[in-house]
Amino acid sequence: MLGRQQISLELSESLDDKDDLREIIANGQLNQHFLTLARELDIMDPKVPEDIYKTHLEPNRNTIGPSNLDSARQNLAASFVNGLVNAAFGTDKLITPEDGHKWLYKNKEHGMLSATASLGVILLWDIDGGLTQIDKFLYSSEEYIKAGALLACGIVNSGVRNECDPALALLSDHVMHTNAFMRIGAILGLGLAYAGSNRVDVLNLILPVLGDSKANMEVVGNAALACGMIAVGTMNGEVTSTILQTMMERSDAELKETFGRYLALGLALAFLGKQDACDATLVALEVISEPLRSMATMLVDVAAYAGTGNVLKIQRLLHVCSEHDESKDADNNEKKEDKNKKKDKDDKKKDEEKPVGPDLSVQQGVAVLGIGLIAMGEEVGCEMSFRAFGHLLRYGELPIRRAVPLALALISISNPKLNILDTLSKFSHDSDPEVAHNAILSMGIVGAGTNNARLAAMLRQLAVYHAKDPNNLFMVRLAQGLTHLGKGTLTLSPYHSDRMLMSGVAVAGLLSVLVSCLDVKNIILGKSHYMLYTLVSAMQPRMLVTFDENLKPLPTTVRVGQAVDVVGQAGKPKTITGFQTHTTPVLLAYGERAELATEEYIPLTNVMEGFVILRKNPNFSAES
Repeated sequence: MLGRQQISLELSESLDDKDDLREIIANGQLNQHFLTLARELDIMDPKVPEDIYKTHLEPNRNTIGPSNLDSARQNLAASFVNGLVNAAFGTDKLITPEDGHKWLYKNKEHGMLSATASLGVILLWDIDGGLTQIDKFLYSSEEYIKAGALLACGIVNSGVRNECDPALALLSDHVMHTNAFMRIGAILGLGLAYAGSNRVDVLNLILPVLGDSKANMEVVGNAALACGMIAVGTMNGEVTSTILQTMMERSDAELKETFGRYLALGLALAFLGKQDACDATLVALEVISEPLRSMATMLVDVAAYAGTGNVLKIQRLLHVCSEHDESKDADNNEKKEDKNKKKDKDDKKKDEEKPVGPDLSVQQGVAVLGIGLIAMGEEVGCEMSFRAFGHLLRYGELPIRRAVPLALALISISNPKLNILDTLSKFSHDSDPEVAHNAILSMGIVGAGTNNARLAAMLRQLAVYHAKDPNNLFMVRLAQGLTHLGKGTLTLSPYHSDRMLMSGVAVAGLLSVLVSCLDVKNIILGKSHYMLYTLVSAMQPRMLVTFDENLKPLPTTVRVGQAVDVVGQAGKPKTITGFQTHTTPVLLAYGERAELATEEYIPLTNVMEGFVILRKNPNFSAES
């Protein structure tokens, strides 16, 4: 996955066999080589959620807290954690055993969907063996389990291409199903399976859903998101025009629903990284009604500049965040005057006004995310934006404060820096529940797949602190699962090839979750927690595996150390520092770089990451 581009280019000259080349580009052997690494590290034994929670280490466990109860919310959390921890290993102790269906029935309705879909994460990239295990759940009498199995089929195919197109064959019949959840499972599954492929046949299957007047906004939103993921960064005219048409045709009440945001996100993903090519679409969005217009305009604008570090855009976004919503002040003044006369009426008004939210608050939330999205491409921008986020957390309006933890996660994905962890830890105790929810989940994204001991201890303390709050505890459990993602072998970082290239598909998956978290109460903590599975498209093994020219694994000694920036230095400066010598396959942590320890082989790519093919050095002699 990581070195596909370089490998395909280098091999096109040296390999006559097109089948081998096709399999490399399709990531056909990814699962096999990942499991080889797992055996080498001796981490094949499946883990259960309790191995991650380590409740026996939690202090003051005298009272029986909710974690000891067999509640549906805790079982749902355990399903997610179980899937994340055993991701891509192919076995676990809850769902893959013969009596795995018993665990599914410990979850409530929509919880069954996510619990079944977690099977797809466990069997990730294993198309041949995985689909046969998922197949039995497709014949369940429970619609939610069938929907989850459809989503699992899509998840298994994420990041891997197969000429048989099993995902398309299995899911295409259910895109127009009468049951809404079955449709969502099939549509989102197709989006994850073919993310980044821009396949016309798959898009033609999903696009009609956008024009289906009988479909609810949850189905339509998922269809827009799936199309955006498939056509990510391609500016596909059919996708963009169909989503714009849907925005114009749907009623204002439907567009104000929380799932309307996925129409905006699907449109934005099509323009990911395309910079000023999105100008015509921004003009077209002027006719859409509020509050979707504000969100769509801002999302398209920031997605187009993702990872560019564009200073002028960040300045403009900070300016949006500094604006004050005067309509709120007017309301407050009226309330102060009348508070003695009509307290009850004011409270009713307050409750009615809350869900709609003025357009400025919608814009500000996305603007904060946008700062992180644009700045994440380079180190200096990340550090400067971190300081800006500090000010926004202290002095910003509530929608801004809710979005800042998510933006902090974006600038430090799978890289648990102490200053960011401390900031998030502080806001995980915030008085506003949504700020706390987002801060806790962001801690998981920042430490995703690192097994960071300090973060694990922080999350255990949070689990004790929030033991009586089921929503916060659910978020803590998710964060714990993410921290131990793939038992510490996977990463969510969208950057690869020595942080030179950004994966649009990975950014699309991360953005889907973070935009969902802008309304965390109704989406992640509501009935749409399955949106968390869009993170699958960002999951990659952070490994280095070496092969000979016949594509046979070739264990060789490499030095792994902290990368040093040697741009512009004269001579042959050392590119790594504080290195250790290992034999491949090896794990590479964030900011680490590998180089061959001897001159016996010559790598066919200048970036030692992912899959690397080595050629025997004709000038090498063992004596030297």
